[in-house]
Amino acid sequence: MNGKLLLLVDGSSYLYRAFHAMSQSDLRNSRGEPTGAIYGVLNMLRRLHKDYAADYSACVFDAKGKTFRDDAYPEYKANRPPMPDDLACQIAPLHDAIRAMGWPLLIVDGVEADDVIGTLAHAGERAGMNVVISTGDKDITQLVTPHVTLVNTMTNEVLDETGVEKKFGVRPDRIIDYLSLIGDSV
Repeated sequence: MNGKLLLLVDGSSYLYRAFHAMSQSDLRNSRGEPTGAIYGVLNMLRRLHKDYAADYSACVFDAKGKTFRDDAYPEYKANRPPMPDDLACQIAPLHDAIRAMGWPLLIVDGVEADDVIGTLAHAGERAGMNVVISTGDKDITQLVTPHVTLVNTMTNEVLDETGVEKKFGVRPDRIIDYLSLIGDSV
């Protein structure tokens, strides 16, 4: 390994989690527009930069619209409710704020943030970097290797290979099988 650190943030995961975590406080700007998700995500990003001195970093979001999975399986995420209006109106200002903080913001049409993060994590690892992925999405635990670690700033949980096995009872390379067997409401 070359000692460089790549920090990848699942912005879409954190957007939803911050929205639901901050919904009780009903934060709004002077125009009455909701800002709780923006506040939550920006605080998480500030904390990550403080905790991880990354050589490279990116905040990755899902693109609007359908993905290749929707084309392959029309029922993909059929049980997921539509995005609340109070969340949707925070996305553009959040993206602007993330860019203003100096974070590269990645959105790839037709591809979910998870897929972009997986691709970048593998590329970083192949280039000899250590990779930290910040997410609350358990599906991404399949990416954990000796050089890829997950961190969840909402729970202060850090998962390396041993942590994944301790939490789920299976190695990271078996997470897909594990999730398939236990099922998932989404």
